[in-house]
Amino acid sequence: MTPLAASMRPCGPVLAAGQAARERTFETLDKAAAANGWADVLNQARAALDPVLAASPYLGGLVRRRPAQLAAILEADPGATLAGLLARTAALEFEPLDLPTLKARLRELKAETHLLTALADLGGVWDLDQVTGALTRFADASVKVAMAAAVRGEIERGRLLSPAGEDDGEKGPLPGLFCIAMGKYGAFELNYSSDIDFSLFYEPDALPLADGVEHQGFTTRFAQTLADILQERTSDGYVFRVDLRLRPDPSTTPPAVPVEAALDYYQTVGQNWERAAFIKARVCAGDSGEGLAFLDALQPFIWRRNLDFAAIADIHSIKRQIHIHKVDERLSAKGADVKLGHGGIREIEFFVQTQQLILGGRDSSLRSSRTTGALAALAKAGRISPDTAAELTAHYADLRALEHRAQMVADEQTHKLPETDSERARIAALAGDKTLAAFDARVERLLRAVNSRYGELFSEDEDLSSAFGSLVFTGVEDDPETLKTLKRMGFSDPPRISATIRAWHHGRIGATRTEQGRELFTRLAPRLLEAAQATGAPDEAFRRFADFFVSLTMGVQVQSLFLAQPKLFELIVRVMAFAPRLAAFLARSPAALDSLMDTGFFAPFADGEIEAALAAGLARAEPGYEAAMDAARLLHREQAFRIGVQVMSGAVSAAEAGPAFADLADACIRGLASPSMAEVERLAGAMPGEVAVIALGKCGSREMTAGSDLDLMTVYRAEAGAASAIKGLTADTFYARFTQRLIAALSAPTAEGGLYEVDMRLRPSGNAGPVAVSQAAFERYYAQEAETWEFLALTRARVVWASTEAFGEYARADIEAALRQPRDPAATAKAVGEMRALMAKELPPTGFWDLKRSPGGLIDIEFAAQHLQILHAASGGPLRPNTGEALAAIYASGLMPPEAASVLHDAWRLQQDLSQLLKVALAEDADPSGEPNAFKALLAKAGGCADFEALRARLRSLRTGAHKAFESLVTESSAAASARATD
Repeated sequence: MTPLAASMRPCGPVLAAGQAARERTFETLDKAAAANGWADVLNQARAALDPVLAASPYLGGLVRRRPAQLAAILEADPGATLAGLLARTAALEFEPLDLPTLKARLRELKAETHLLTALADLGGVWDLDQVTGALTRFADASVKVAMAAAVRGEIERGRLLSPAGEDDGEKGPLPGLFCIAMGKYGAFELNYSSDIDFSLFYEPDALPLADGVEHQGFTTRFAQTLADILQERTSDGYVFRVDLRLRPDPSTTPPAVPVEAALDYYQTVGQNWERAAFIKARVCAGDSGEGLAFLDALQPFIWRRNLDFAAIADIHSIKRQIHIHKVDERLSAKGADVKLGHGGIREIEFFVQTQQLILGGRDSSLRSSRTTGALAALAKAGRISPDTAAELTAHYADLRALEHRAQMVADEQTHKLPETDSERARIAALAGDKTLAAFDARVERLLRAVNSRYGELFSEDEDLSSAFGSLVFTGVEDDPETLKTLKRMGFSDPPRISATIRAWHHGRIGATRTEQGRELFTRLAPRLLEAAQATGAPDEAFRRFADFFVSLTMGVQVQSLFLAQPKLFELIVRVMAFAPRLAAFLARSPAALDSLMDTGFFAPFADGEIEAALAAGLARAEPGYEAAMDAARLLHREQAFRIGVQVMSGAVSAAEAGPAFADLADACIRGLASPSMAEVERLAGAMPGEVAVIALGKCGSREMTAGSDLDLMTVYRAEAGAASAIKGLTADTFYARFTQRLIAALSAPTAEGGLYEVDMRLRPSGNAGPVAVSQAAFERYYAQEAETWEFLALTRARVVWASTEAFGEYARADIEAALRQPRDPAATAKAVGEMRALMAKELPPTGFWDLKRSPGGLIDIEFAAQHLQILHAASGGPLRPNTGEALAAIYASGLMPPEAASVLHDAWRLQQDLSQLLKVALAEDADPSGEPNAFKALLAKAGGCADFEALRARLRSLRTGAHKAFESLVTESSAAASARATD
């Protein structure tokens, strides 16, 4: 047995900047040594202590405050000193000390252990295994002491029945509760200033609780007391920081978890990184029998004999999320993270653990809990070359040594080398390098060697990192490199993004509740982040995708689709970034994505295609009114989504989108009119007569946008005195019931959602008139009673469905006859002008982007076109429901000046184009000015402008011109006509 003082060797040069601190420390030590007779021992160790006391303020402080401890450590064999420390610590388990005294004793012992370990490490007396082993063994003893103390406290409070502080064999101080050491703690690999990762589990029925004590509340308090004993910072410092987050789903579970609940969690939603964590697990305190049984029950979860391709890919993802190459900087010693950074400890650990998870199920020789042991086992099994194992083992030891020295400077839980040269020089001295330049060069060679070997080992795997850097979402805490990557990608709150993705990995949503869903998501997550970044609005894209993703009840099919078609996935994310309305629709109706699997999803809409699709859906549906309603909603959901995505992707122009939305509305009306009639006939019998459904408004003019409602009227013709066959209903009642059935079919929500809002107020007499209008009443009303605004609305009337083709033609003829009646130009112009002025007063524009109500907006343009049509219809002027077609036909007929025709058409076209995008993308009356720049650029492109400001300027200019044209065609012509009438 050799005293430590005789074995120590200087670790490196004496740091010049620390000379003063070193001298002050030696003054204290020399006085103490002279007074207590250990000057010879101190002198023997002086050369080895010199660089340590100059470089480490923490160790200097320890020896100044505890010179007697230093003397005892230097005079004895380090192994014997450690054994004595551990024995004194273990003895505290059975001493009935009050908590403050116990805490002080533990902290004193921790300081002594730290001093011993540092001197044995820096002096070259202990190797890595001895250093980490000493720290781990002291941690075990401390946890047992803290557990015994917590038990004594609970007995004193009357909540426990067991005798305090007595270890009843394998049962420990608290039967039924045990502590599982995890991570480096579990593998006897603790670093110098490490926290300790452990999880508490218990068997509720085995706990000796007093009557009336509930097990969850008790174990929660117990865990908190245990952690507090170890980690509370007092004037004596702390023992160990405690991390309980490796338990099942730590954000939703208490700090101590029942065994049954834990096993259920791991067997149902346990992740591969948790399997990796349990490779190192062991019972460190408490009821060892229950603990060993628990670990034995977990063996099938940890070591799976049969792995499919998806499972292997998911395991590989644990390492492939680390970007192999640096992004913004070269591998440098300055600021290097020797644990989590490139070329760091984790790259070696991840490589080892992933190989163990894949191969260890069939080869038990690979199940070593220790990193270096696993490397040796992999080499022995022929899975890696002996040279690779030897090189990585040596690199691992070097990296751990750097980690320890970085922590010894100030007892900080850091894994980074300082940015400043002066602080990094401290670590260089403790590491034995003669100069800082030599240290930096050595560290950089080490990092490159590890990173290079890491890259070679997995160069053929699918890359699950990002071009921006690492994307690691394993574990229970944020990965620093990943947060930097997310920041570089443009996310404003990286911790929130990281936490959300980790929660999804935990299976907290339907899409990732199954093992296959989680494995697919591991591959999808980095692609999602890349796609969100590419939109230029990453926060919005991620948030809206999240709303959709959490709404999925199952995610395997959707995620498989996204992975199989990455371009399609990128488009969906882009649509979500720019179109909150469409994203919200997907969140409510994720089944709409089924239509993406149709090979013709992005193909142009062929004539009759939508109606044929609905007819096919109705043919497949069960017979009956309700089944037809559901079938129509399914078709509408798929096709509206298809049109919206095509609009957002630029696959169709706005000029094509309006007719496509109208075709969809027509198909729904036609598809539901016949079942509505059949339902009325089923209940009341057939009626000898005919009926037509007429669309007005935007549906009639085929200018619909996403979210447009339906303006409808029904016109019927029946024989005088005709009645239905069963209940004898009159024609007006029968066709009113048909109309009501049709309205319900088009507007009532069902299990498959809703279709349209239906507005019948444009029928003769509006809400005051009958819901269904007879042909005679229609003719009479428009010949005798209709006001000018009703004729304007009628210009957009279009027969969509008729019970017979002949009656459909009659209805069309009636509409045209009503419009071609002669009218007084002055009175007409005056009425149009007054109506527009009233609308402007009662329904003013909501803002600049109100494309409908603003002066020069769509209402002005529509009124101008409709006014000119009814004004000239009697003399054979053109009648066109669509505003753009009407303007062109009026100009071609010489009924409008070229300047007015040009500005009205350009303003109409621009605002129609913008309306299509805005209605698909945003909520009603939303202001795009607050949307992402990328969306504003999309709007500008749709408007033929270089940027958003140019678009605003063009829109303002065209609207000014359109409003002037409206005034010249309506208001001024009204004044002129009035003047002529006066003359």
